[in-house]
Amino acid sequence: MSEGRGLLAPAGTSSTPTIATEGDPRRAEIRAWFEAHPRPTGRELAEAGLVAPNMPPPWGRGADVEAQLLIDEEMHRAGVTRPINPIGIGWAGPTIVFAGTDEQQQRWLPKLLSGEEFWCQLFSEPNAGSDLASLTTKAERDGDEWVITGQKVWTSYAHIATWGILLARTSTEGAPQKGVSYFICPMNAPGITIRPLVDMTGDHAFNEVFLDEVRIPADHLIGDVNDGWRLAKVTLGNERVSLSGEGALWGRGPTAKDLVAIARAHPERWSALERDALVRCWSHGEILRLLRLRLLSAALAGKEPGPEASVRKALADDHGQEVMNLAHDFAGTSGMIADHGPGGEDGPDGATWYHGFLYAQALTIGGGTSVVQRNIIAERVLGLPKDVAER
Repeated sequence: MSEGRGLLAPAGTSSTPTIATEGDPRRAEIRAWFEAHPRPTGRELAEAGLVAPNMPPPWGRGADVEAQLLIDEEMHRAGVTRPINPIGIGWAGPTIVFAGTDEQQQRWLPKLLSGEEFWCQLFSEPNAGSDLASLTTKAERDGDEWVITGQKVWTSYAHIATWGILLARTSTEGAPQKGVSYFICPMNAPGITIRPLVDMTGDHAFNEVFLDEVRIPADHLIGDVNDGWRLAKVTLGNERVSLSGEGALWGRGPTAKDLVAIARAHPERWSALERDALVRCWSHGEILRLLRLRLLSAALAGKEPGPEASVRKALADDHGQEVMNLAHDFAGTSGMIADHGPGGEDGPDGATWYHGFLYAQALTIGGGTSVVQRNIIAERVLGLPKDVAER
């Protein structure tokens, strides 16, 4: 699995590296690989270390931020996309690399990275969402197995997942965070019942998952017993990075720029108030774009993320709702007609805007609610006292 990794060392000794030029040998190596594999399978991409190049070999290339951006550019140029397995590749994989044994990595990472096995996340519970430390799903050791009983909710794609990352309580002594363990759960295990939750967009992505004395092997524990809270923070840290990319809907469009393009095409349809709101919306989008560039520049310079990361997550969620609410207001009654968006009949696909407006309501909840995120900013960035409920 070592094919084509030799040239992905840092480009130079500068403290602020720039994106590699066309003549960079690393770019030539990646481009040659795609020319030799014009339609690569998920397994081929994984074996070449191109699915998660930031991971250490043999799972990735140990690539720095600059090399990762280079790979993304060449992948886009070749018209190649990575396997679809967001929770597995983005969240479970890094945690298994961080704390899993060699045997656990060999067991799960190849098919996780290739997309052959889809993953879900079994964290949230009916009474343990933002306050995840209050989870009550219980895991008890019974010989060479763990017996797990409890309920999870808002589990994305549990109905198609092969594996799930699971938090369960293994001790009630001391602080609640100290009694949580981190497991890999086979989603076809006896005792698991999955019930669909259809959201108001009409999609079935979420599920309730009931675990009734589900038995999983003892070696499905990741890390040490009662150390799951620390590993959960590794997972959630990766999640919040994943949910904070470009676009108004967790890295996906439409965006404020799309609304500006519609306004330019139909200036007669926008009132003075709507134009004012659009300017504010566009400005907020530009601030978020600049914050993202600031984070990227810091990463390229080898610096740790600053408070911009937390601030951007909180602002981006509100901005996504701002974009969709403005599109909804401007579409008016035509928004009730299929395929009609804020641009009318000749605008972007109306179904996209319709779905986006409904989906945007989840932005300030998923990946850590905006209320919790603002508490984090208040305490860790501004140095304010902790919330009364946390004292």
